[in-house]
Amino acid sequence: MTDQKTMDEQIRRDFPLIYNHPEIAYLDNAATTQKPQMVLDAVRAYYEESNANPLRGLYDLSVRATEVYEDARELTRAFINAASTEEIVFTRNASESLNLVAYSWARTFLKEGDAVLITIMEHHSNLLPWMQAAKAVGAELHYLEVDASGLITEEMFRAALTENTKLVAMTQISNVMGVQNDVKTFARIAHENGAVFVCDGAQSVPHIPVDVQDLDVDFLAFSGHKMTAPMGIGVLYGKRDLLDQMPPFLYGGEMIEYVRRDSATYAELPHKFEAGTVNAGGAAGLAAAIQYYQKIGFDIICEREEHLSRYAMEKLSAIPYIHILGSEDGAAHHGIFTFTLDGVHPHDIAAILDEDGVDIRAGHHCTQPLMKHLKTLSTTRASFAFYNTEEEVDRLAASLADVRGKMGYRD
Repeated sequence: MTDQKTMDEQIRRDFPLIYNHPEIAYLDNAATTQKPQMVLDAVRAYYEESNANPLRGLYDLSVRATEVYEDARELTRAFINAASTEEIVFTRNASESLNLVAYSWARTFLKEGDAVLITIMEHHSNLLPWMQAAKAVGAELHYLEVDASGLITEEMFRAALTENTKLVAMTQISNVMGVQNDVKTFARIAHENGAVFVCDGAQSVPHIPVDVQDLDVDFLAFSGHKMTAPMGIGVLYGKRDLLDQMPPFLYGGEMIEYVRRDSATYAELPHKFEAGTVNAGGAAGLAAAIQYYQKIGFDIICEREEHLSRYAMEKLSAIPYIHILGSEDGAAHHGIFTFTLDGVHPHDIAAILDEDGVDIRAGHHCTQPLMKHLKTLSTTRASFAFYNTEEEVDRLAASLADVRGKMGYRD
């Protein structure tokens, strides 16, 4: 136990906000994570020492800014094991990455009568872009249902595919139930069916090792802010042959090679998808976040988060009137616990917990079709990261145990 507490102390010291404010139990990590000092230092160092417009200047400061930006791209490539930095496009977030594919690939290559398959558990960011793209070209949007635990079997996936399915979009880890989809298997089957596979990695890349070449996905999207990097920097991985065929998503400065009065040619990958002044400071922060993850190591990150997940399941399931969505196996939740509490609205739960210094999220979590599928309108979600502790789980459980009493129930 001493070793565990020592490890907790060492890691939490790296995060100024939670270390300097022990009164806060921050349990909203599926929405955004806290930032370690090394990320804060990297962003500040960029603006203090290298701030200039990358890629456009021949002077030393601009060259340094370009090096920071492109070094971050190489670190990102290695982090997810892409084959080339040309396959790494920087965006604002996972939502923009998915929209890029929906506008640039889907609206170019889908046609009337084609089908797009997504799961009912998708975040709106991996639903609305495909809905709009399908409407724009006359394609159909098909949903793959899930069982109460969120599980999708190979048989269910094969049954949902049709000869018209040309694109499959699927989260690797659900932001509501925490269930992990067998993306590698599903991507293989999709390819056998002639479909392109898009993976939403927003909840997986920060928590498990992700190797895009091993998974063989065609596109992968994730956000920096969910893995201790700054807000405003995201990543789209795309296979080079697909990115080569796609037209630009945004037009303007830097993404061009030559502009004439009536035509233009575009820059090489990945720059044709990075119009305008780029977020070099955010890229510096993302690079530092990746280095921080490498410093801790996914073996420790996964071990700590699995332990917290099992511990949280034990504590939360022991509280009367709480109903946890998804699997009864705590480890299957990957740190995400979404639940209802009989007789109390999730917003009231969140407000009461806030009084106790416990930060959680309430609402539909940008998954309204899933909520309807599960026959609920709104839920409460606590989500953990590797810097959380058993003590914070205990605070969550103690606060939840008091909610009904504070609402006037006499159980």
